[in-house]
Amino acid sequence: MCGICGAAWTDMARAITEPQMAAMVERLHHRGPDDSGVYRDDHAVLGFRRLSIVDLAGGHQPLSNEDGTIWTSFNGEVYNFPALRHRLEAKGHNLRSSGDTEVVVHLYEDEGPGFVRLLRGMFALAIWDAPKRTLVLARDRMGEKPLVYRFDGARISFASELKSLLTLPEADVPRRVNVRSVDQYLTYGYVPYPNTILEGVYKLPPAHYAVWKDGKLRMERYWEPSWDKEVTRSKGEDVEALRETLSDAVREQMVADVPLGAFLSGGVDSTIIAGLMQKFSSQPVKTFSIGFDDPAFDESHFAEMAAAHLGTEHHAFKVRPEAWSTIPKLAEQFDEPFADSSALPTWFVSEETRKHVTVALTGDAGDELFAGYDRYRAVALAAMLDRLPAGTRGVLAGPVARAIPASSRAKTRLRKVRRLLEGIAETPEVRYARWMTSFDEAGRLALYSDEFDDRLAASGADDPAALLFDAWDVAAKRDPVTRAMVADLLMYLPNDLLVKVDMASMAHSLETRAPFLDYRVVELALAMPIERKLRLRGGRSKVVLKDAFAEYLPPAIRTRPKMGFGVPLDRWFRNELKDELRAILLDPVCLGRGMFREETVASMIDEHVSGRKDHAYRLWALLMLELWFRAYLDAGVAKTSAGPS
Repeated sequence: MCGICGAAWTDMARAITEPQMAAMVERLHHRGPDDSGVYRDDHAVLGFRRLSIVDLAGGHQPLSNEDGTIWTSFNGEVYNFPALRHRLEAKGHNLRSSGDTEVVVHLYEDEGPGFVRLLRGMFALAIWDAPKRTLVLARDRMGEKPLVYRFDGARISFASELKSLLTLPEADVPRRVNVRSVDQYLTYGYVPYPNTILEGVYKLPPAHYAVWKDGKLRMERYWEPSWDKEVTRSKGEDVEALRETLSDAVREQMVADVPLGAFLSGGVDSTIIAGLMQKFSSQPVKTFSIGFDDPAFDESHFAEMAAAHLGTEHHAFKVRPEAWSTIPKLAEQFDEPFADSSALPTWFVSEETRKHVTVALTGDAGDELFAGYDRYRAVALAAMLDRLPAGTRGVLAGPVARAIPASSRAKTRLRKVRRLLEGIAETPEVRYARWMTSFDEAGRLALYSDEFDDRLAASGADDPAALLFDAWDVAAKRDPVTRAMVADLLMYLPNDLLVKVDMASMAHSLETRAPFLDYRVVELALAMPIERKLRLRGGRSKVVLKDAFAEYLPPAIRTRPKMGFGVPLDRWFRNELKDELRAILLDPVCLGRGMFREETVASMIDEHVSGRKDHAYRLWALLMLELWFRAYLDAGVAKTSAGPS
């Protein structure tokens, strides 16, 4: 696991200087504290920071082919590199190292940019083809590893993290905040690719490569699964295929020359991954979990139960409200405003885990692939209610929903029922968008100042919900639950969950790996009918997954409801952290940005603190936005603008 950066140019006047490159590389030190390197010629420069995982002695980068004409900076892991090495050696290539990076260079020699189709792993990479003066950038299929770039014709610059690009002069990377991105952020809690928070800086989308040559940039998608194609197999065939494929993914991802462990929440997904690791390990696997004082958010007893069942060496930690001192660090580390509050426990579990191991496997994506979230059951229930007459649905969405008390706690059953009924009169995609957004359109309009609203209108911004509608339509031939899951695989997973895990773990130089994201597992899960995953009768979810790996799941874990990995924001903002919340969001510096109405922000705080309404996640979004501004804009790094999307 590493950090990469660099640039290529057509005009020598736009060359990156040695001091500039040194600053870009050093800003990624946390991603790779073990080694660094730079390659430079008259038209390009590649930079690298290394976290040593495999081939500890021979993995220095940037790395070239035999004659030094093709160079790469590579971040990530290629899990099938042994087979690729054999393929290359059979063709006469001379590989000097024993790791995975060198296969990248030689595969490019043979296959061109399309070689990425042969890689099974997580990665963000850059290849400089010096004879052709061509730069190739690529990113893994599901978006585990980040890559941002700025392209202005005469030069393209790139980095693993935005903060590396921001070491360049403002003339090269303008610090103008894109108001469209702010609108998207307040809708989803993240800035969806390809945008970033800054005008003119973009994220390379997952499963894409980009080719820059002669000042021109073209982009191509290299992997597109059959999102809407269902394959008919027997239950036994699906169970056996899943056992074989996920087991193989875990076995491959346990290859490392450094200590390795696993995140263990006590949920189904992480327990299965830890169980498979224990199966393939000759000694107890080190597992790690985080807990809270609030029992509604604390899974630690389930993690301990899973660890005892599997025989792992377990380590548990607690997060308390005094973690406030970490929150500004979190906002700065994430480069962009990021409103998923589970980033906080992810930060802490990564910090503690890194004290014991360098690599940790996770259960990420099990929910999106096997219908684990409560919202998928809600989608299925809503689809059943959609068969009712329109008048009946109107009554359920109106008087009946309003008759249910509006709980101030996010995880109560009554609150979930009310949210379900409120959306009954809407179309499935609009209903799902309501469940997946922090601020709906009405909420954002009430929040925005006249000045900011005018700037947003002038930018020609579209409704941010259209992004989710487009993702929903990708699996148009499938049932509503599968469409919701595919939408999450395209939106929530790469823009939120994977960003959270990568940024929080790499802040502590910890590599995380997610076996569920092996593309073979993804394709297998996508092809399964929804009945293999979700059964409303009995409230069963992840059916095929639980059947395939039953031996690793104690009964209490197999049947437990989904808890999630959030933090008790509602309680914290009413008690321990209410003073900090007011001090920041009602500070003249925050209000002076001219973006939000003071009376709306003050009203949200008052309603939440008093318990009349639950605004916890909306207030957290505003808080993280302001802390990002303070880390970057107020430090002279950025300034607001209505930039293009």
